[in-house]
Order: sequence, then structure tokens, then C-alpha cells
Amino acid sequence: MSDIHKKKRWIIFALILCAIVVIAVFALKKKGPLEITYREVQVARGNIVVTILATGTVQPDNRLEIKPPVAGRVEQVLVVEGQKVRKGQVLAWMSSTERAALIDAARALGRDELKKWEEDYRPTPIFAPINGTIILRNVESGQTFTNIDSVFVISDRLTVKAQVDETDISQIKLQQHATIVLDAYPENKIQAFANQIAFDAKTVNNVTTYVVDVIPEQTPEFMRSGMTANVTFIVDSKDDVLLIPNEALRVLDSKYTVMVKAPKQKKPLEKLVEVGITDGKHTEIVQGLAEGESILVAEFKASSEEKNRSPFSPFGGRRGGGH
Repeated sequence: MSDIHKKKRWIIFALILCAIVVIAVFALKKKGPLEITYREVQVARGNIVVTILATGTVQPDNRLEIKPPVAGRVEQVLVVEGQKVRKGQVLAWMSSTERAALIDAARALGRDELKKWEEDYRPTPIFAPINGTIILRNVESGQTFTNIDSVFVISDRLTVKAQVDETDISQIKLQQHATIVLDAYPENKIQAFANQIAFDAKTVNNVTTYVVDVIPEQTPEFMRSGMTANVTFIVDSKDDVLLIPNEALRVLDSKYTVMVKAPKQKKPLEKLVEVGITDGKHTEIVQGLAEGESILVAEFKASSEEKNRSPFSPFGGRRGGGH
């Protein structure tokens, strides 16, 4: 992750944090005097993973409709839906309209005549144009069709077309590791990677996104075209680092501080720290704190007098004593 992007990420985080604090303080002030208490937490070691979340749809990388060269009739279908086929494999045998009429006439004349015409006038094969899976079979043996009818639909490998917000697209790289979870199978995590990043954006309801093709490392049998998917991109990760909850951080003049106990003072002291990556809940501490060290988290609440006020009284009086 670039330094510019890190700085931008922290500025956004700091603004959100400040906004939450201001809103909380303002809301509590409306209720009366505030009591500030401090909750003690310890600096601990752990693992941290920075991710980007996106939603998408399962689609084939290539989806081909197979149409016959001429109108006619299907004599024999050799594949079923879900079957994997190779390029050049015969999917079905068909007769043109003329051949179908000749074969029907010969059949009426007897078995010998039928055999003669079947040997002299061979059916036409329908081939698979690519390696893939038959996802739609629209014909059965004996069925007639025109040359504009799609008799088979074949697709190659399945991908997830993930919609990534433009503010996050700079963090997505080719071959970047990702995890796919399908809405239909939430208990299964599919390991995948980013295969292609769109050059053209899409804007819907003033939200600009880019499509990222995410390829499963191994496509599971239950994965189907059209399924809704949630994709988690792994942006950064670190193991065995010092971590503190984000609520313990304070931002002062673009510097990060935490509160610690002061041995001979009632109020806690501010201590400068150097931070690393954040996952939105926890932040890595690079310098300024040690493992096991205690820090303080401020908590605001209404005073005890305010707590005794009845929420049902229009005058804010104390709760009744059972009269």
C-alpha cells in the first residue's frame, strides 16, 4: 500500500472517528451533565488483515450459443446439461430439412431402403466450439428447429464479476488473493484471485464502480452461473504485531495518541504512538507501546441525576416511589 493511500485512509478514519465522538457528546449533553469513565484495555499481540469487500455475480468467462448451420431436425443428442465437453466434440447429430424428408420417405418403403439412404446421406454433426460445460440443452431427439434457434449453450470457466468502488480500485492488483462466498452456500469459502480489472467504469445512482473478474482456484460443482457472490480481497496482512482497539486512538494535529494512567494525577496522560495498518476495528502499533501495557478508553454517559429522571414524565421528574 502506498504512503499516499495510507495517509488518505487514516485521514478518512480520523474524520469518521471525530464525527462519532462529536455526535455522541452532543447527544449526551442534551440529556444533562456527562460523566466520563475510563475502561482499561491491554496492548496485545495478534494478526491483522486489511480487506476490501465487494459483491458480484457468477458468470461464465465466455458464453456461447450454438446454432445449427441450417434448419432441420435433431436425430441424436449426445450430451446433457452440466456435462464437460472438449473443443471439437460431437454434441448431436442433425438432419437438414431435405435429409429429414428423404429419410422419412425411405422409412415408409422398408428397412432396406432406409438403411441405403442413411448410408448414402449421412447426418451432420454439431461440434463444441470450445472446451467448457453444457449449461443449457434446448433440443431433444426428433425435435425440429430453424437455423436461428439456439440448440445448446456452452460456457467455459466460471468467474465472479465483482463491483469494486472507485475509491478502492487502486488497491486491487492482478493475481491478488481473494475469497468468494456464495449467498446460496454461505458456509463454503472459495479461494480465488483477481484475473482482470476493467478499464471502463460503470456509474449507477452516482456510485462509480469497476468490474473485477475473480477466478476460483478450483471451481466447486455447486457453483452456478447467475449466483450472487460476496468477494473479499486481501489488501494487506501482518502476523504477530501489537494491536489496540481503534476506539482507544485519538488524533491530535495529525498525530496519534492514546491515554495512559498517570501515577500521581487524576486525569490520564496523552502518549504519542506510531501506527501501522488498520482493519477498521483494530490498529497496529509500530512504536510507543509495549505488549501487555495498559491504555485507557474514554466512555461517556449521563450523570446519575439524569439517570433518575423518568423517561415517561413530560417534566423530566424523578421516578415515582410507588405511590
